[in-house]
Amino acid sequence: MVYLPMLRNIDSANGLCNGTRLIVRGFPEKNAINAEIVLGQHARKRVFLPRIPLCPSDDETFPFRFKRKQFPTRLIFALTINKAQGQTIPHVGVYLPEPVFSHGQLYVALSRATARSNIKVLAAVGG
Repeated sequence: MVYLPMLRNIDSANGLCNGTRLIVRGFPEKNAINAEIVLGQHARKRVFLPRIPLCPSDDETFPFRFKRKQFPTRLIFALTINKAQGQTIPHVGVYLPEPVFSHGQLYVALSRATARSNIKVLAAVGG
């Protein structure tokens, strides 16, 4: 499974807003992604994402503007504990290079998994 967050507001009435998390279900053609919305009132809804024209931020360095077409998403390799809140994740890995802010934060991190055996924790010794 590949998860993608939306990076732009495309169609907010249908749940395609900045930050919406999607699961890729296929690539029916080279200019579209078949995906499913993960959370919220549009959860489990199938959507198609087209490539859209994007321009980098206004940079006065060049006398012209770059413009390209790309998908309004990026790959997710990790989530912060706060962003994982409210989700159910089959396998959870928690990396704690320093102690968590509060016991509630640790609870959120560990309670996302579907089973205790699906949790792996890497924490700094001491600290």
